[in-house]
Amino acid sequence: MRTVHHDGFDPNINSLFVPAIKVDAGKLVFVSGVTAAPVYHDHPHVPHEFDAIPSDARAQATLAFEHLAQALAASGCEPQHVVMMTRYFTDIAADQDAVNAVQGAFFRGHLPTSTTVEVKRMATDPRIKLEIQAIAVAPA
Repeated sequence: MRTVHHDGFDPNINSLFVPAIKVDAGKLVFVSGVTAAPVYHDHPHVPHEFDAIPSDARAQATLAFEHLAQALAASGCEPQHVVMMTRYFTDIAADQDAVNAVQGAFFRGHLPTSTTVEVKRMATDPRIKLEIQAIAVAPA
């Protein structure tokens, strides 16, 4: 894998993503959206299964990235193998800085490509503030 930059790149800009990553070898891993909720839960959803979810964005982000780490590890990947991430927020203005801090610690300098979207609510439970979906490339 290699990071791809184009005209206008400035290494002095603090960013949590890169414009593109080119993958030359490996196997794609698609990670379903993860949240602070338990990865394995009943469907249809049972609200009391989510009562232990913390209410603040930083704590929810910590759990969501732990769940992402579990899926990556089970697939033979580590955080630096993530090439694409989509983040869904219910309130970007209120929660993005806290999530960005957790994300930065999780990736430890690795920058995947990324898209961030604000949505009305998450399907799992209305108390969920963040969902993360990812694509990784497992080493060949």
